[in-house]
Amino acid sequence: MKISIVVPVFNEAENIFPLLEDIESAMTNAQACEIIYVDDGSNDETPAILRLALQEFEGLRVIRHRQSYGQSAAIRTGVMQAQYPIIATLDGDGQNDPDDIPRLYENLFKLRQRTPDLWMIAGWRKARQDSWWRIFSSKVANVVRMALLKDDTPDTGCGLKVFLRDKFLELPYFDHMHRYLPALVIRAGGKVISAQVKHRPRQRGVSKYDTLGRLWVGIIDLMGVIWLIRRSSRIDAEEINRG
Repeated sequence: MKISIVVPVFNEAENIFPLLEDIESAMTNAQACEIIYVDDGSNDETPAILRLALQEFEGLRVIRHRQSYGQSAAIRTGVMQAQYPIIATLDGDGQNDPDDIPRLYENLFKLRQRTPDLWMIAGWRKARQDSWWRIFSSKVANVVRMALLKDDTPDTGCGLKVFLRDKFLELPYFDHMHRYLPALVIRAGGKVISAQVKHRPRQRGVSKYDTLGRLWVGIIDLMGVIWLIRRSSRIDAEEINRG
């Protein structure tokens, strides 16, 4: 297993060490693994804690945005800096369980032998550990999104995903793109499957989830992705040889 794990964080100081310990424990059998934390302009103790963590965790790399550009930008920064061809992403709040990463990696590797155009395995938090309102609003959003984008992904908002680095970097970048990765992968000609993953209650820190704020932004983003899909076309070409 050779993999880069990208963790975007914003004001998650209390979760840095516990999640790093979980990741390190989960990846003990990896042939090569790097952990890339991208600090998206945190204004709490996150930068200081990450500097301490660099002394404790050998496989850790830390990249800091000088200001906050959003989660999609942080993920892209991490993927661009990654050195391995397979990427796993995790939310920095500790609710995704790193123990799921080796299983998703193996599934991607095995399934690609039969389906070479499989680019991504998306986590599915079927037993989600959140407030009833957050679960309800996400379910409604997922139903609407699947109906309009036809991406056949029940939980596109799950931060745990495993995918091909080079294919990700071919996708069009825009703010909030991380919420639409399965649809963007399908648009580009790849395939996505969903796999059930564990989900843990938040133990430390404060959720950055703003339902009303995301609703309006989500509507605009959804319309933009629909436009991208309708305006896209995949060109099938071949080179003609002499003779």
